[in-house]
Amino acid sequence: MFDSLETVSILALYSAMIIYALAFIFYTIDLSGRASSPGQQSGQVTRWARVGYSLTILAWLLHTAATVMRGIGAHRVPWANMYEFALTATAVTVTVYLVAQFFLEILYLGTLITGLALLFLGITKVGYYVPIAPLQPALDSYWLLIHIIVAMLAVGFLTLSFGFSVLQLLQTHRIKQQNSGKTPALKFLAGIPDAISLENFSYRVAIIGFVFWSFTLVAGAIWAERAWSRYWGWDVKEVWTFVIWVLYAGFIHARATRGWRGTRSAWLSVISYSAVIFNFSIVNVYFKGLHAYSGL
Repeated sequence: MFDSLETVSILALYSAMIIYALAFIFYTIDLSGRASSPGQQSGQVTRWARVGYSLTILAWLLHTAATVMRGIGAHRVPWANMYEFALTATAVTVTVYLVAQFFLEILYLGTLITGLALLFLGITKVGYYVPIAPLQPALDSYWLLIHIIVAMLAVGFLTLSFGFSVLQLLQTHRIKQQNSGKTPALKFLAGIPDAISLENFSYRVAIIGFVFWSFTLVAGAIWAERAWSRYWGWDVKEVWTFVIWVLYAGFIHARATRGWRGTRSAWLSVISYSAVIFNFSIVNVYFKGLHAYSGL
């Protein structure tokens, strides 16, 4: 029975990836339309964007089903190794994007979100997939639920912040080209918010992500005490979790009190998110320590 559930999970994952790819195409068509109609208001939603958003919801449902089926088949929460964590964290990131749309029109981020989801899921399936295995003793704690849940929520919000920062850098470059008399290469950016608005969005979303990441540190320390009888041991994973916290604390503090604005702020946001990706893709695989639960 559980083998069949895992098969269903993989089929649902493949289906989700196909639909994410279709959503990516529709979002891209929407951006192309913004390029051909540079006067289009950033709040105006085209039918291409609506279709892309609807496809994203459908892909998210299949993605979530794949995650749930993996968990049911494993008889536990589905984030005991890198494959399962990436599967769940990507679903949470898309969830944050879908929910955020109810509060702020950010369909222009759809290309980046679906593109990242497709990329992460493809790499995860090819490079990180492992068969279902029992939970390791150190992971058998309710603090695992708290620690990982807040970590995934943090990654979701920090991914949105990263997306805003990337668009801010591109928007700033477009404006510089325009002011210098050159023909802007990225015409579609005329149909999205200006660089200042994007910077504000990135900053506010990063604060939410930073709060969740702070809880990740605290919950991880409590879990470490339960598992290894110490709150902190300078394990490589602990160190990188702290490094990420420091980077985002620096980003928020520099912008709020030191007056870091514009491209400096955006690049610090991008560097901070790069540390998140490095922590997951490099530290988890190549640095062995007490947190070596990748299953690879």
